[in-house]
Amino acid sequence: MRHSVLKYVRVRDYLRSLVTHELAVGDAIPSERVLCERFGVSRMTVRQAVDALVVEGLLQREQGRGTFVAPSKMDLEVRLASFGEEMRRRGMVPSSTVLTVEEVPATPDVADALDLVPGEPVHYLHRVRHADGEPMAIEQSWVPAALVPGLLVDGAPESIYGELRRRGLDPDWGEDTVAASEVDAQDAALLGLRPGAAVLRLARRTFAGDVACAYSRSSYRADRYVLWVPLRAPRPALTPRGDDGGATSTSPTGAAAPERMATAGSARADGGEE
Repeated sequence: MRHSVLKYVRVRDYLRSLVTHELAVGDAIPSERVLCERFGVSRMTVRQAVDALVVEGLLQREQGRGTFVAPSKMDLEVRLASFGEEMRRRGMVPSSTVLTVEEVPATPDVADALDLVPGEPVHYLHRVRHADGEPMAIEQSWVPAALVPGLLVDGAPESIYGELRRRGLDPDWGEDTVAASEVDAQDAALLGLRPGAAVLRLARRTFAGDVACAYSRSSYRADRYVLWVPLRAPRPALTPRGDDGGATSTSPTGAAAPERMATAGSARADGGEE
């Protein structure tokens, strides 16, 4: 059994080195027959090694064609930064396809996120975000209309956070919730994925001091992103807890908010712009 495991590791490590140092994105790896002959192993052992690298995201299978080097994944850091800012930081050119830009009444969930009454007007922006021409994410954003009147008069702004700053609202903290999900047929077509493929769904509330100034929901391609979260030693919780041990919400302030601990399934972020 141990001998079989060592053979699998040899094949896997050889393929990983090949992907890292010799092959380019889109190149095919050696066939199962070639690998079997090279390492003197069974097809099952080769497939086990390839499966491991597919799971890691280094390789991708294309039905009827073979196995190829997958595009490298980018870290999706949980911080208050815009898509455009992130892509430029990576040396890529950001762009957007605007699907919807309009003023709409806030639905109950959006109103709750923005501390509004359901039905109050909000600016709504629905976009596909690209990097070097490739679709990377779908983003929906809502901004209170009373807070930023006329935001969409000239169409979609290049940067929502930039517009907020120009109006004296400096986004200085926020909170994210991140979950894995499967993409539906409509969004799959926009992202160039097959229906049911994995995506990372991120919901973000953005604050300027204690004012909820923007809310967004984004779906990122899981084949191009991994979630990267910087960690630090725990600090005393500033969010009071109820008698049952569960976290209870309090009204944040600009100074204390970045230090508040996140509730389960969410993460706090600081710095940057949308």
